[in-house]
Amino acid sequence: DCERCQCHSDDKRTAILYTLLSQNLNHSRGGRGPAHQRCLCHQRRTVCLRTPHITCQAASNVLVKTISFIKNLPSFHLLPREDQLLLLDSCWVPLFLLGLVQEMVTFEVMETPAPSMLKKILLDGQSKREEPERTQPTLAAVQRLQCCLNTFWSLDLSPKEYAYLKGAILFNPDVPGLRASLYIESLQREAQRALQEVLQPLHPEDQGRFARILLIASTLKSIPPTLITDLFFRPVIGNADIVELIAEMLYEITGGQPAP
Repeated sequence: DCERCQCHSDDKRTAILYTLLSQNLNHSRGGRGPAHQRCLCHQRRTVCLRTPHITCQAASNVLVKTISFIKNLPSFHLLPREDQLLLLDSCWVPLFLLGLVQEMVTFEVMETPAPSMLKKILLDGQSKREEPERTQPTLAAVQRLQCCLNTFWSLDLSPKEYAYLKGAILFNPDVPGLRASLYIESLQREAQRALQEVLQPLHPEDQGRFARILLIASTLKSIPPTLITDLFFRPVIGNADIVELIAEMLYEITGGQPAP
């Protein structure tokens, strides 16, 4: 794929040292060609947080508040344990993103530093014994995420709007495998009805606000969980499973056992 990329089309100058190191590196990796060279195009350029300590701490705080929101919903804990876990796996990302918007968490990214090619060659024999290299978010994916967040900020939701919208997102009867899908559907309708009712006095002249909120909320579901995990949580949790950690935090916070 990278061979069709135009990253290096404007710069035909190649240093002799770079050429020699590239040949040695390709030879040490079994002759793999240019498809594995670093790609600099917009769609494939990898990025990381500019201030990971600050941003990851803010993201962790939002995640804790998200879990607390779920914990404070008695109707959620009346569901079978299997349904609770399915809903968590399905909705934690859009709920977390809503939390980022509500808490006004902003972040900047920078291009992921490229490891020295000489270091790659020298450590190539050791790399086989190390953990596999973690995936990095792409610039295009992060910009799409920031666009979704900016669109939500433009709505300027009230605290009640956030609360009822979170309920409508959490209780998603379309998640495959649910045992209590009819009950979950009734909970979603109840949350949507409450959202409509709170909109009428707040925005009496904006009749399309309810549909617009639900439409924009649907864009959050298109954000891959891997992007959110790699960007905000992988620097903290390493290779741990984020959904398992969320479930552990939820049931630890409640001080009880999951529903049977």
